Amino acid sequence: MIRILLVLMLCATTANAVEPDEILSDPTLEARARAISADLRCVVCQNEPIDTSNAGVARDLRLLVRERLVEGDTDKQVFEYVVARYGDYVLFKPPWKSTTYALWLTPILLAILGMFSVSLILKHSSKGFATTKSLSPEEEAQLSEITKTKEDRDTE
Repeated sequence: MIRILLVLMLCATTANAVEPDEILSDPTLEARARAISADLRCVVCQNEPIDTSNAGVARDLRLLVRERLVEGDTDKQVFEYVVARYGDYVLFKPPWKSTTYALWLTPILLAILGMFSVSLILKHSSKGFATTKSLSPEEEAQLSEITKTKEDRDTE
C-alpha cells in the first residue's frame, strides 16, 4: 500500500499538455518551440501558456509554432505570425504601443488610486480621534458614582 502511494506521489507532478505526436525530432527545434510556447497565452484559457493548456486551440497553436520552426522561421517571425493571426492578447509580454497602453498603465493607475484612497481614509480617521471631547464636571461626577465599588459606597 505504501509503495502504491509513493508511486502516485511521484507521478503527481505538473503535466505539460504537449502530446507525444507534437514533439519535434530535432531537440534544438523542440527546445525553441517550448520556449516560444511558454511565452504565448492560450486564447481560450485565462493566463495559461499554450505549452500547458489542454484546450484544442492551444494544441493548434503549438502545432503552428512547430510548423513555422520546421519551415525555417526565426523565433521573432513565429511571434509575428501568431500575433498577426490572434493579436497582442496572445503575448504574455505585449509590446509598448498605442493599442496596449491600457494594458501597461491600468495596474499603475489602480495602485496610485488605491494608495490615494488609503491615505484619505487614514487622514479622516485620525481627525476623528483628535477631536474627542473631555467630560464635563457633571459627567465626571456621574462616572465616578457609577464606577464606585460596593466597598466605597459602604464607607460613605
